[in-house]
Amino acid sequence: MNERKRWLPSLAASATILVATTSVASSADKSAYSLGSPTPDRLLRELSTDRPDTTESPFTVDAGRFQIESNLFAYVRSRPDSEGAVTDSYRFATTNIRIGVTSAAEINVVLRPHEVVHTRPLAPAEAFRNAGVGGLDIRAKFNVWGNDSFDKPGATALALLPFVTLPTDRSNGVSPEHALGGLIVPYAIKLTDKFGLGLNAGVVYLKDSAAAGYHAEYLSSASLSYEWSEKFGTYYEVAGLFGREDPLGDIVILGTGFTYKLSKNMQFDAGVNVGVTRAADRVNPFLGISTRF
Repeated sequence: MNERKRWLPSLAASATILVATTSVASSADKSAYSLGSPTPDRLLRELSTDRPDTTESPFTVDAGRFQIESNLFAYVRSRPDSEGAVTDSYRFATTNIRIGVTSAAEINVVLRPHEVVHTRPLAPAEAFRNAGVGGLDIRAKFNVWGNDSFDKPGATALALLPFVTLPTDRSNGVSPEHALGGLIVPYAIKLTDKFGLGLNAGVVYLKDSAAAGYHAEYLSSASLSYEWSEKFGTYYEVAGLFGREDPLGDIVILGTGFTYKLSKNMQFDAGVNVGVTRAADRVNPFLGISTRF
C-alpha cells in the first residue's frame, strides 16, 4: 500500500478525536465542580483575564481554580488640577486575586500593597509626598451566559460584577477615606475568529465631598481586541467616568496595549492609557502578569 494512503485513515481518526475532545471540553456540564472540587485541567476554559484593559471580561475563573492578575508596576502623571497642582503616582504589585467558586461565579480580592504619590503645587516649597497601602476591593462576578459557549463568531457573553472598595488607612493620603461601591455589567461579542469586542456599563456610589450622603457616577468602556496569533494579541480601548462632582468634569481615556501568552496558564501584558479630557490623567503606562493555578 502507498505509504501516504496508509496514514490518511489514522490522520482522519486523530482529527475526529481532537474535534470531539474539544467539543466535549467546551460543552461539558461543570456544575459538579466547586471550590472544594476543582475543575480538571482537561475541562479548563482558555485563559481569560480582567487586565490589561480597563474593560472587565464577562468570563469567570473555573470552579476550584485561582487566578492571580498583578499590575507589576504602573506610573501615572496627572494633568494640573483646579489649583494647578500636578501629581506623579507610582503603583507597585496591585494584584487581583480571583477565586472560582462555582462554574459561573467567582470572588475577587484586589490588593494595593504600596503606592507612592508626589504632589507638586505651583509653589515648589509646598510639594509633598504620600505613600502606603491603597484601598481594598472586594468583588464578585456572576456569569449569566457565555462562559463555555464563546467559541464561534457571533457568540456573546454577559456577567454581573458588584464591588466595594474599603479604606485601609484614612490618613496616608493614598487609601480612599470612605467606602465606595457599585455594579459593572460586562458584555462581550466574538466578532470574528480574530476580533472581539468587550463592553462595560456600570454605576459607582461615592461619598459626597461636602455632604453626608453618597452620589452616583457612571462608567462605560469599549475594548476592541485582535488575536495576531495563538500567543500574541492587542487591544484598543475608550473608557469614561461621567456625572462627577469635580469641577474639571468627566474623565475620558484612550488605551492600547498587548498580551503575550507564556503558557496555557500564564500571560504577560503591557499598555498605556492617555487622557483626553481635563479631568483625566495625562498618561499611565503599566506592565503586568497573570497566572492561573
